[in-house]
Amino acid sequence: MPDKTVGFVGLGIMGLPMAKNLVDAGFPVVSHNRSSAPTEELVEYGGEDGGSPAGVAERSDVVLLCLPDSPDVENVVLGEGGEPNPVIEGLSEGMTLVDHSTISPTVTKTIAEQVADAGTTMLDAPISGGEEGAVEGTLSIMVGGDEAALDDHRDVLEVMGETITHCGPSGAGQTAKACNQIVVAAQMVGVSEALVFAHNAGAELESVVEAIRGGAAGCWTLDNRAPNMIHGDFDPGFFAEYQYKDLRIAADAGEAFGSPMPQTALAHELYKTMVQNGMGRDDNSGVMQVLEMMAGEDARVDE
Repeated sequence: MPDKTVGFVGLGIMGLPMAKNLVDAGFPVVSHNRSSAPTEELVEYGGEDGGSPAGVAERSDVVLLCLPDSPDVENVVLGEGGEPNPVIEGLSEGMTLVDHSTISPTVTKTIAEQVADAGTTMLDAPISGGEEGAVEGTLSIMVGGDEAALDDHRDVLEVMGETITHCGPSGAGQTAKACNQIVVAAQMVGVSEALVFAHNAGAELESVVEAIRGGAAGCWTLDNRAPNMIHGDFDPGFFAEYQYKDLRIAADAGEAFGSPMPQTALAHELYKTMVQNGMGRDDNSGVMQVLEMMAGEDARVDE
């Protein structure tokens, strides 16, 4: 039986299954979420309610976060958005804060510096793998920060992730996640464009997917999303609005570091179009719908 208590703040589409996996592995899990229903669900599953971000930290040996964006992390950890009981008020000397959110690398470094003043080490550890990976415990976890702190808590991360990679100092995990999202978006847009083209050219979509997934075009999107895409199934594994946010982070970082990002800029605009047209809560593979809007025709398999 694990002897460390894990705090978990942010029980969304990814965070809740991650926390449940920790309960299944025998860790005592103390949680908090802005809305109460996910916390209640985790309590019924075997977790505990920490009452507030600070309350979670006070009762935990290590605190994990899984929140939507940079301002959310700043608010929950530091109280900069009005949170009356931020995590930092419950931290104590020697603790580790692990942030699984995808946020700005520069914001990560700033927060890490502030929690260090409380004697706490922060690891930025964004995740990839979608809801399926969170449920199955097969996430890819990209970690920035002190490697010794990572080694201390590998037992926790290995419950949730299949691949755990130390990427460098504070902020390096977020940089790796930005790289991940650049490639993911390129796949989603490329596969969408190919499928709309194949449909317009009169090819059988299922046959096209099968033909190209085994060659040089083979990728995660073709294997895991294309079968749903050609049936118009865009139930979310990862919200399109989060993909849009992640691409904004990547584009801003590219600007800061002088790195050219022409493909990322295009993908950013396509995901913006999704959000502006009420598709932000669709799966990120739903960018295909934007290409269909441009083509004036849906690319679907006949039922």
